Amino acid sequence: KIDDRLQTPMYFFLRHLAFTDLGYSTAVGPKMLVNFVANQNRIPFSWYAAQLAFFIMFITSEIFILSAMAYDWYVAICDPLLYTVVMSQRVCWVLVAVPYLYSAFLSLITTIKIFISPFCGYNVIGHFYCDSLPLLNLLCSSTREIELIILIFSEFNLVSSLLIVLVSYTLILVAIFRMNSTEGRCKAFSTCGSHLIVVVVLYGTLLFMYVQPKSSHSFDTDKIASVFYTLVIPMLNPIIYSLRNKEVKGALHRLCK
Repeated sequence: KIDDRLQTPMYFFLRHLAFTDLGYSTAVGPKMLVNFVANQNRIPFSWYAAQLAFFIMFITSEIFILSAMAYDWYVAICDPLLYTVVMSQRVCWVLVAVPYLYSAFLSLITTIKIFISPFCGYNVIGHFYCDSLPLLNLLCSSTREIELIILIFSEFNLVSSLLIVLVSYTLILVAIFRMNSTEGRCKAFSTCGSHLIVVVVLYGTLLFMYVQPKSSHSFDTDKIASVFYTLVIPMLNPIIYSLRNKEVKGALHRLCK
C-alpha cells in the first residue's frame, strides 16, 4: 500500500486477499487459542452468531477475489497490450466490491435463518470454531430448508468461482506453451504452479465440506478438513503470493532502509 512500485492491479487484489485471509483466520484463531490455553471451551450465543457471520462473509469473499486474481493474470499474460485498459481502477474496484456486498448478504441470510430457528436444550458442538453444519444438529425444527440454502449457495459460489479460475488458468497455460523463451516459460510455470497449489487445497476442502448433504458428513473428518482452509491457507498465502515475490521483497527492503 505504501510502496509506489506496488500500485498495480495484481497488488490491489493481493491487498484484498490479505484482508480476507486476516478476516476469517481472526474470526476463528484467537478464540480457538483461548480455548486451548484456558481449557474453557465455551462461547456465548451472540459471539457464536458473530463468528459464524464473519467467517461466512470473509471465506466467500476470498474465493471470488481468487477468481478475480485469476482473471487479472489471464489479461496480463494473454492480452498485455490492453491490460491497462481492461483492468482499470474502476474495474478492479467492481471486482472486489461485488464479492464483499454479495458475501455480506449471504452471511446475513444464513446466520439469521439459523438463529431464528428454535434450539433444543443440548448445546455442545464438536468443533473448534462456529460453523453452520455442526450447528444444525442443535435445532429442534426441521433443518431441510437451511441445509438446502447452504447447499445451493455453496454450490453456486464454489462452481462459479472455480469455473472462472479454471478457464483463466487454461488460457494462461496455452499462452505459456506458445512462449518462445524457455526462461519465461519456466518463470510463468513456477508462478502459476504456486497459485494452483493454494487454489486446489482451498477449493478441494471447501467442496468436501459444503457440497454434500449433511447425512454424508463425518464431523471428525470435517474438523481435519477445516484446519486447512481456516488456518493453513491463510498461513500459506502470504508465503506464496508475497514472500516468494521479488518485487514485494524489494519493497520490504526499501521500507527497512
